[in-house]
Amino acid sequence: MSLGVLSSLARAELSTDLIAQYRAGPAFWPPFEVDPGVRAREIGPLPELEERDAQALIQLGQTLFFDPRLSASGQIACASCHDPELGWGDGRRVAFGHDRQTGTRNAMTLLNAGFFDEQFWDGRASGLEEQALHPIQDPLEMASDLAGMEQRLNAIPGYRQRFRALFAVDGREPKPVTAARVAQALAAFERPLVSRPSRFDRFAQGEGQVLSDQEIEGLHLFRTQARCMNCHHGPLFSDGQYHHTGLAYLGRKHEDLGRFRVTGDPADLGAFRTPSLRDLKWTGPWMHNGLFPRLDGILNMYNAGMCRAGASCQGPPLSPLIQSLGLERSQLAALEAFLDTLSQRPARIAPPVLPGATDTF
Repeated sequence: MSLGVLSSLARAELSTDLIAQYRAGPAFWPPFEVDPGVRAREIGPLPELEERDAQALIQLGQTLFFDPRLSASGQIACASCHDPELGWGDGRRVAFGHDRQTGTRNAMTLLNAGFFDEQFWDGRASGLEEQALHPIQDPLEMASDLAGMEQRLNAIPGYRQRFRALFAVDGREPKPVTAARVAQALAAFERPLVSRPSRFDRFAQGEGQVLSDQEIEGLHLFRTQARCMNCHHGPLFSDGQYHHTGLAYLGRKHEDLGRFRVTGDPADLGAFRTPSLRDLKWTGPWMHNGLFPRLDGILNMYNAGMCRAGASCQGPPLSPLIQSLGLERSQLAALEAFLDTLSQRPARIAPPVLPGATDTF
């Protein structure tokens, strides 16, 4: 028997042993690999989200979320860009908005947003309450000023009644609907929007046969050679941090300065928040600019170290966490197969009945 055949048999035996380790449960998994200085946590199921909002407030937030009267045109609701049927995104490369205008960034899914301290690709909002008011005022999105939104909603008897009841507003107050209360209600609705348990979650909780050998190979690559755990770790599969990966297209078409717009810090030029990988099957197209309709395209870019695959590396250097991977085609296929196990179709939510101009509740 040739040395080449012996070597192949050794690799197959090692692979079988490694797969058995993974099937035995997380306590038996080999250690994950990250760069020095990276404080990573093991990947695993999501924790229980603290219940902090009354059901009546959540229901009010749901009604507001689907109501286009929050916008200046009366045609665009929060749900226009965050559709529960589209993974709580909109399925478009970039979001559309007021007067047929389009933005420059892909609409982030709202799934698991309640776990993040900062919102949006550039982290410009702290918490869901602050996030909720940004698109309402953005001239490219809902294009409304807050005073105008308050006036429109206060003119609707059903909203006046519900806001008075929920916020204990004096019945003599003619304007119980305020922007701050709208933000509180919208945040209450968005906070419980979390991913449903995926096949990976079941595997990590002891169902050792729920993943195929190829998917387990992808899991191992994710935790080791593919270097994914440097940024996509913990139950959210995201470090919540901001990295320049070469897709800011500085000095070119599609240029986006990223977090630099928020902080003014040159170190943040072209940096964007690490998105969660949960439910990515339902949240494409991907990346902050939505330029990637296929997941294998993204994997090929990272495998090449980003720049050498055609991305723009003009401007500041990339994050040191971005390096060529040298993965073979079969390994990339295994990695993509594993990523598919992180997705479970989001729960369906029927749009609520909106209060009419004369309705009371």
